[in-house]
Amino acid sequence: MQSFIACHDCDLIQRLPHITEPGTVQCRRCGAVLHQKKRDSIERTLALTVAGLILFTLANSFPFLAFKLEAQVRQTTLLTGIQELYAQGMPELSVIVLLTTVLVPLGQMLCMLYVLLPLKFNIIPSGLPRVFRWVRHLQPWSMMEVFMLGILVSVVKLAKMAKIVPGIAIFSFLALIFILAAMTASMDSHLIWEKWEEKQILRH
Repeated sequence: MQSFIACHDCDLIQRLPHITEPGTVQCRRCGAVLHQKKRDSIERTLALTVAGLILFTLANSFPFLAFKLEAQVRQTTLLTGIQELYAQGMPELSVIVLLTTVLVPLGQMLCMLYVLLPLKFNIIPSGLPRVFRWVRHLQPWSMMEVFMLGILVSVVKLAKMAKIVPGIAIFSFLALIFILAAMTASMDSHLIWEKWEEKQILRH
């Protein structure tokens, strides 16, 4: 099976050699990286996806922050923070935060689990091209690090008014940001498409 690829820098279409060991394929004209074979890509990405789902559950199940002002203690979760934005007359902002910090990351990880878990056992999931393209489309909309930066700025401003106690959720949320970045970095998209193409050839 021969694969062809267009260089992202110079647009030269060339044959992509089949490599079995981790390494890098470069464009023969401009030297740009065409493809990078990653060691145990499916297994590593699957493990990171499962870890991400666990952290996501923790981040949405436990208190995010607690505010102590004299004898009063108020705890907030990620979802209650979004509800508060809506209650304060900012429905557009609450929807954006809900999408970029909850729904999109969850959808991205569930799609990856749907694709990678069967591939781990050499099974091609139904609708793989459509689901995997959804992963690529959702990726730019995951902006958890922007939300985390906003939380840190708010904590600094509120620190003079009340005592801020971080909860389990905020540490889970922070770890989830790094897990999602590692998941994206460890994923070998070409390998996934290669396995799907092999299945199509066998069917015909």
